[in-house]
Amino acid sequence: MDVKLLALTALLAVATHVPTSSAKPISLVERCWCRSTLNTVPQRSIKELKFLHTPNCPFQVIAKLKNNREVCINPETKWLQQYLKNAINKVKKNRRRNNKKN
Repeated sequence: MDVKLLALTALLAVATHVPTSSAKPISLVERCWCRSTLNTVPQRSIKELKFLHTPNCPFQVIAKLKNNREVCINPETKWLQQYLKNAINKVKKNRRRNNKKN
């Protein structure tokens, strides 16, 4: 009986001193950045836009405001849709110009 208790104590001591992994648990890794979105964010208060598209989350737009706060913007917002459309058209024009030069 004493040998079993000693072995169990040794096993528990080893298990508690094993270094833990720095990786996040799966449930935290796969969480979407934006849990809720805003429909109204004044465009003049936005310093930077980030676009995230991950396998388990819908398209996400994160705005960094001039006060360094980050908020999630609804991707269906009209002005944001127009902004994305203009950006895509600009990229297409630049590609056409570069292809004509080569």
